[in-house]
Amino acid sequence: MPTCLLLLILVIPAVAFTARSQSGGKAPTASSIHFEDITRAAGIHFTHNNGAYGKEFLPEAMGSGVAFLDYDNDGWQDILFVNSADWPEHHNHASHPALYHNNHDGTFTDVTAKAGLAVEMFGMGVAIGDYNNDGCDDIFITALGQNHLFRNNCNGTFTDVTRQAGLWGPNDFSTSAAWVDYDRDGKLDLVVANYVQWSEPNDIYCTIDGKTKSYCTPEAYKGASVRLWHNRGDGTFEDVTKKAGLGDATSKSLGVAILDANQDGWPDIAFSNDTQPNKLYINNGNGTFTEKGVAAGIGFNEDGVARAGMGIDAADYDHIGYPSLLITNFSNQMAALYHNERNGLFVDEAAPTGIGRASLLTLGFGCFFFDYDLDGWLDIFLNNGHIEDGIERIQNRVRYAEPPHLFRNLGNGKFEEVTTSMGAQFAAPRVARGAAYGDIDNDGAPDIAISTNGGAAFLFHNVGATNHRLRIKLVGTSSNRDGIGAVVKLAAGSDTQSEMLRSGSSYLSSSELVLTFGLGAHEKADTIEVRWPSGKSDRMTNVHADQIITIKEGAGQSAAQPLRRK
Repeated sequence: MPTCLLLLILVIPAVAFTARSQSGGKAPTASSIHFEDITRAAGIHFTHNNGAYGKEFLPEAMGSGVAFLDYDNDGWQDILFVNSADWPEHHNHASHPALYHNNHDGTFTDVTAKAGLAVEMFGMGVAIGDYNNDGCDDIFITALGQNHLFRNNCNGTFTDVTRQAGLWGPNDFSTSAAWVDYDRDGKLDLVVANYVQWSEPNDIYCTIDGKTKSYCTPEAYKGASVRLWHNRGDGTFEDVTKKAGLGDATSKSLGVAILDANQDGWPDIAFSNDTQPNKLYINNGNGTFTEKGVAAGIGFNEDGVARAGMGIDAADYDHIGYPSLLITNFSNQMAALYHNERNGLFVDEAAPTGIGRASLLTLGFGCFFFDYDLDGWLDIFLNNGHIEDGIERIQNRVRYAEPPHLFRNLGNGKFEEVTTSMGAQFAAPRVARGAAYGDIDNDGAPDIAISTNGGAAFLFHNVGATNHRLRIKLVGTSSNRDGIGAVVKLAAGSDTQSEMLRSGSSYLSSSELVLTFGLGAHEKADTIEVRWPSGKSDRMTNVHADQIITIKEGAGQSAAQPLRRK
């Protein structure tokens, strides 16, 4: 949230654009692709409870996240929605996360109680990862108060192991989280973003119209340090935040993204901060990090002002072999697209690429890079929604419920907004927060799940994509079992794409732990190279398109199954 909600003068900074080395752009083309709202037909009936009852407590405005995961290893993506809760003094009904099992026929069944996840908490974010390397993905849920780690029992149920894992105790205002093997020892560690030092007794009265209470900006509260938990390998974790160099009580973090910013093989960590400089922690390869956010150019905007960062993601959207950063910001601030200059510096190219002006008035939360049309170029999705339901009375160009943004990558350093062409339901305004992508029907086209604040969830099915595609599931042996942190480079024809398998990103959410590469007109990948966190590598050639393959560390391709093309 920005320093002042009454900002009415909109300034669009001029940003120099330097042409990138591309393998050739592509012209805008008409497409039959659209995102169909299948929420009700799929049996998704989740409604978020933010606990609001007129007190305007800050956590009520933040919403919660969503995750895609294959919790039962049947090869189909399931969906988890995080929920918040009633305040103790106004407790009307219990609320808890909702786990929906994929029935393989386009529908889902709520299995929350059966899975042992019906635990009430003021939930915020979620991260998916196999922390004990038993082949079954576990669930970490952040919260206002006590976070929770649910161990997957590999039989369709979960056990809350927060206490025995050593994660009990900190009562933070935790937001996003991600699993990362920061020391490359083969075991997933946990990084948790924290927001501000807020509690009900220290709630501050704020107003934007001088008449009624409103949600305060985070500047009204002290910041809080992120936390880094090291996996000991025996089912327990150690708080190594200070030892690793991540302790900074001025941070007000909402999003976290894992990336290898300098391509040295060690995972770095980026945080989007709200009214504080964004942070970029560079991994020193010895268990410690050095913070380089301001020096790298992602800390402030071009005017030297810290924006209100919400969601964050990282990807190599222009095929240069280095990941850039996407950060959503408050209304009147535009989203940021920090291009990686490959020399330790990032330059915000939101304006010249075309996403800046379009995102100026909207308040962005969930965000991610993904290839929705499977042409081999990563596109951008932004989820939007304001925090004040009466914002129109103060700023007549800003709305409470806002449509999303979908930007198509043109392959020449430019994006075009295609939101309205994706269907009226997809482009409808809503008070959105979390967002994630995953392929729910194994056709190889990424679908989208959205959470809204105090409202219904949405599931959008990607319909009409005709390009070839290849999905890759990783299985680590010396590396962590999920292969999180592995970098896959795929060459088809004259172009090369690269993606890191990552946990976290977006806002409070986690997308599927499967990599999808769009191949356009190519019927095969000429080469696929996997660089594992362990330092090992695997290489395959002439891999046919339109299938999902499993690559096992040290063994190469170990399984393949055709995609369900319609």
